[in-house]
Amino acid sequence: MSAECDSELVKKATGGDARAFEALVNRHYATMFKMAFKWCGNRADAEDITQNACIKLARALKTYEHKAAFTTWLYRLVINTAIDMKRHEKRHDHAQAEMDEMQGSDSPEASLYAKEILKEIGRLPEKEKTAILLVFGEGMNHAEAAYVMEVKESTVSWYIHEARKKLDQFNSHQNKERHHG
Repeated sequence: MSAECDSELVKKATGGDARAFEALVNRHYATMFKMAFKWCGNRADAEDITQNACIKLARALKTYEHKAAFTTWLYRLVINTAIDMKRHEKRHDHAQAEMDEMQGSDSPEASLYAKEILKEIGRLPEKEKTAILLVFGEGMNHAEAAYVMEVKESTVSWYIHEARKKLDQFNSHQNKERHHG
């Protein structure tokens, strides 16, 4: 039902219906913000990314071809907006205490470890970070992530493989520190 409604709203919005566009934005704003937050790691930048993505959405909506789910297409728009902003502003990713708000934590140690992992994900090369966040953060399969990233499915698999190797190195370093520290 949701995808069908999105499709109808997209058709109406591209036909000039401002209410349909507003309904689309209202329906998906929280999802766009969540994706932006996962990508950049802080609330202020996520808000900027989401706002810019909404502006881009108004211009780009006519390019949506209904080949994939609207939300999948929307992820691509948000990720591309985030990448463009990062390149344009040359900001460095940084995880902050706000991460606690976005993910529940059972213990202070678990929360700290989650922040460290997110920090490490933030340090990954852009494409590896994006692949990890789409597949593990958003639950997409490799084909969906490939569509969002505009690469082959095998390329997404490679990015995840490379990211995992780097994150495994971080994990083994953390484990050594816990046992010897």
